[in-house]
Amino acid sequence: MFAGLPELGISNGEDLKETLTNCTEPLKAIDQFQMENGILLPTLQSALPFLDLHGTPRLEFHQSVFDELREKLMERVAIIAEGKEEDRYGKLEELLEKSFPLVKMPSIQPVVMQVLKHLPKVPEKKLKMVMADKELYKVCAVEVKRQIWQDNQALFGDEVSPLLKQYIVEKEAALFSSDLSILHNFFSPSPKTRRQGEVVLKLTQMIGKNVKLYDMVLQFLRTLFLRTRNVHYCTLRAELLMSLHDLDISEICSVDPCHKFTWCLDACIREKFVDGKRARELQGFLDGVKKGQEQVLGDLSMILCDPFACNTLVLSIMRNLQELLSQEALPRDSSDLMLLLRMLSLGQGAWDMIDSQVFKEPRLVYSELNCTLMQVLQVIFSFTHPQDLEVVTRFLPAMMSVVVDDHTFTVEQKLPSEEKSSLTYPTTLPDAFNRYLQENRVACEMGLYYVLHIAKLRNKNALQRLLPALVETYNDMAFGDIFLHLLTGHLTLLSDEFGSEDFCSVVFDGFLLTSFSSKENVHRHALRMLLHLQHKVLPSYMETLTKTLEPPKQCSEPVKELYTQLMEKLEAQKKSPPPPDETPSLDLGLHPVTVPTTASTPTTPI
Repeated sequence: MFAGLPELGISNGEDLKETLTNCTEPLKAIDQFQMENGILLPTLQSALPFLDLHGTPRLEFHQSVFDELREKLMERVAIIAEGKEEDRYGKLEELLEKSFPLVKMPSIQPVVMQVLKHLPKVPEKKLKMVMADKELYKVCAVEVKRQIWQDNQALFGDEVSPLLKQYIVEKEAALFSSDLSILHNFFSPSPKTRRQGEVVLKLTQMIGKNVKLYDMVLQFLRTLFLRTRNVHYCTLRAELLMSLHDLDISEICSVDPCHKFTWCLDACIREKFVDGKRARELQGFLDGVKKGQEQVLGDLSMILCDPFACNTLVLSIMRNLQELLSQEALPRDSSDLMLLLRMLSLGQGAWDMIDSQVFKEPRLVYSELNCTLMQVLQVIFSFTHPQDLEVVTRFLPAMMSVVVDDHTFTVEQKLPSEEKSSLTYPTTLPDAFNRYLQENRVACEMGLYYVLHIAKLRNKNALQRLLPALVETYNDMAFGDIFLHLLTGHLTLLSDEFGSEDFCSVVFDGFLLTSFSSKENVHRHALRMLLHLQHKVLPSYMETLTKTLEPPKQCSEPVKELYTQLMEKLEAQKKSPPPPDETPSLDLGLHPVTVPTTASTPTTPI
């Protein structure tokens, strides 16, 4: 407990023991020991007997004085460190030399740790001693640990690893949230809100202004992304940089070549839209990658692979396509659309680029229009799969033809009965649409978001036409957690349609149940949705679903728990009395109301 005192020439318990062992008059020896080792203040000696008269132990008095002096010393250390004296760190190092032998003494340890904390460069010998002692390492400040970590990547990895695991667990938990809503989903939190998460804040604190530690974390994220293909690591890469940006850590932001790109993209994510001006600004950053620095494209592609960035890009593409449709223009005529597609394609190819270490991004200046449009498109998409060119010339026109079919049918239904033709809603999709959903990841991403778009519009006909096409998609993207999370939320807008066996059959038999037995995540999402919509589903169909979705013995606990909750809800529903038939529905805001019609006025839902 008092280790280190002899090194400083201060007597300890062993000295007192030896004194009492060898003395002939113990009381005088004790008085002498107190005189030599007490507070060296002459005027105090005459005052101490008063404390004795009041029954105050000398230990209590000395302890209170010691505590006060310790606090004053720690304050003084902070003042010296924050001052502008040239030799301030020399003073701290001198104090460290005097106090470090007492670092194991609990009462002195806070002073030593305070000195270590304020030294920008702790002597190597002292760092090694702290690192070698688990107890000292545990209690030392993060400022000291940074100096240890920067030369010990393995130890830093041990500290960071649990945080990265926690981050992934939290993201995946959000995708399986019990809440199903189009308004409050995975993408609802703003970028700034997400950066206030525990993991991001802890990592930001651990890194501080240390560029070497920042580079280590980025390397961990790249390695884990390559190993797992988990896109949430891409989100963390962007969030970490923007968290440092929020704190104005210029030491790191100024040296990260992705900083301005990520900052601009972050603003787009916040607004959930990439306007033309920002799209060209982002493109300028891509074109600004200099020769010999192509590796930066790996990080840029990783940032674009962030699901929040991807979500913003595809939503912007959908909006762009709607504008083109209203203007009766072709996709290839929109330079803004080309830029969005280029960034989406770069993000979708992030894993391949980092894995292959082939970093290739062409320079393209749109003002140089000496080449034909097709040559421009070929340059734009030359860095990815050759089929990406056909995404613009084949897939997007096919998708827009689907939109036109739906619009034509909708207009037809609004015509007076005598003007209606025998037009029926199409049941098949263009071959190019189906083929690119299966063969091209960029096309597939856009196709999936189009399905979400028509679900948001409560377009039952279009949804029944499109859902079966999602059974076979590129790399099974339609059965990924992010899409299923969004789709189940969007389907709550069509809750009344689940009373129709035809609609249920398309959603479940035609899509979800085609892979739930081999993909447990699909099983979970199906049960999540039924927990919210079970009262809308046709009872006979619900009975079939509960039998089909009964978890096998080897399935995970979350699936079993969801199924148990569903069965309990169904049981409670059976026991509750049905509402009286004569009671009118008061839910006027959720259903269309039909206005009176004449022979020349079409029936229009309000």
